[in-house]
Amino acid sequence: MAFARTCSVALVGVDGVVVEVQADLEPGLAAFSLVGLADKALLEARDRVRAAVSNSGEKWPLRKLTVGLTPASVPKSGSGYDLAVACAVLAAAERLDPASIDGLLIIGELGLDGRVRPVRGVLPSVLAAADAGYRQVVVAEQTAAEARLVPGVSVLGVRSLRQLIAILTNAPVPDEPPDPSTGRPDSSFAGLLLPGLGVRDLSSEPAVRPDLADVAGQYEARRALEIAAAGGHHIYLKGPPGAGKTMLAERLPALLPPLTPTEALEVTAIHSVAGLLPPDRPLIDNPPYCAPHHSTTMPAIVGGGTGLPRPGAVSLAHRGVLFLDEAPEFPVRVLDALRQPLESGEVMIARAAGSMRLPARFLLCLAANPCPCGRYSLRGEGCECTPVMVNRYQARLSGPLLDRVDLQVQVAGVTKAELMQQGVKAESTATVAARVREARARAAARLVDTPWRTNAEVPGHELRTRWQLAPGALADAERDLDRGLLTARGLDRVLRVAWTVADLAGRDRPHRTDVQSALTLRTGVQRAARPTDRRNDPPYPYDDTGVEPGPEQTKEF
Repeated sequence: MAFARTCSVALVGVDGVVVEVQADLEPGLAAFSLVGLADKALLEARDRVRAAVSNSGEKWPLRKLTVGLTPASVPKSGSGYDLAVACAVLAAAERLDPASIDGLLIIGELGLDGRVRPVRGVLPSVLAAADAGYRQVVVAEQTAAEARLVPGVSVLGVRSLRQLIAILTNAPVPDEPPDPSTGRPDSSFAGLLLPGLGVRDLSSEPAVRPDLADVAGQYEARRALEIAAAGGHHIYLKGPPGAGKTMLAERLPALLPPLTPTEALEVTAIHSVAGLLPPDRPLIDNPPYCAPHHSTTMPAIVGGGTGLPRPGAVSLAHRGVLFLDEAPEFPVRVLDALRQPLESGEVMIARAAGSMRLPARFLLCLAANPCPCGRYSLRGEGCECTPVMVNRYQARLSGPLLDRVDLQVQVAGVTKAELMQQGVKAESTATVAARVREARARAAARLVDTPWRTNAEVPGHELRTRWQLAPGALADAERDLDRGLLTARGLDRVLRVAWTVADLAGRDRPHRTDVQSALTLRTGVQRAARPTDRRNDPPYPYDDTGVEPGPEQTKEF
């Protein structure tokens, strides 16, 4: 009896589990059995490995062969075990020294000609190998740069099984020709992409990078966008068609600071598992931008699919922006499924084949028209929709969902003067992004000894007890809470936005004006500070409901 073993990795979501690949040869009728809870693609490895070994100039053992993948209770899928299985079989057949592969972790698919093909999820696989104590990893040459992102691991990139056999036997390494698909989309990734999720990189090429200066007018919306980027707050843009909602959303990722090394590894691991990692860009260091179409299904948004779930749009937008254009057109079930990840920053998915946790700490940007025709306003000019149609359209965004959105901004149509003005240059993305970085630096200094990084992540209890506001700053928010105009969650989110407004202004703590700005951005009702000395101040322009009265209703104090 001959026995050999090596290791590979099984992916469960974006987490890796080290799998031991064992090969056993016994006398008997030639047969090849593969056990260990393998899926259809992995069971087909028997034919791929046999053809690859034969076409690499090696003799296939004509005995009873059993390959086991342990732990057997972990579901295993995909073709990334092919290279490890081939090496274990050759070591059991005494073509390789079993000790030469015992400490290796091998990942790669085999073509029938023996060429090693790349697979999805190399980065999280190598991260799992490093955590398990492995220091030598073998991968396909195309994914070697991705694997080398993990520190402390020696990575060997090979083009073919022949090269790996020569390296392990200390023989001259054959010079394999480059992959014939070079210069064209790699066929090994065909079918691995998740179509329709709208993952785009809007910040890689400076020549075509969207700039905030291109947006005409919309000063209030631009300010809200800056606050959203500085504090990581979710934002809802509501206005007529052509007002610039999509333009504003596409410029939001460039306002976010670059990803830290840890965040970059998180984002890259998710995109690697989804098969969306560009071959020429092993590390994603800019915040991702994901804009799925409104016909996208729930598994594609939150993750899922047949068998073991795969990352959805909420995970692909991790540490970046998830933009839902025409948000009321999305199915209600899909929109309400966003509630949990908006609160926890992760999504838990359970299927018959297993359950997993996927990271989903994203900045949500919603955009919507006020009604089906888009022309609805308080004055009702030009709108042909009935009140029932307007209410039904707006009710597609449920109250619990909007309660989790910090900034709700009315985007008015652009006027002719704003659109045609000459010689007036709005602030560029670089200028606003610099202020965002300064505000985030202030927040990071305040949160240095905490597990949170941005104001949007800090629990409301901590904001109310650990960091004190200026005296009387919460007067307006407390009044709205007493009247039922603000929920407890809404009050916490107003506090978070107020801290962001104070950070942008360079203040050490929020004042009443900062809280009023946060309330205005949440409710759309303009606030004004109530005077402390009523004898010498002008008439206060708002009544107790926060609605500006007519001239005959102005109160005198």
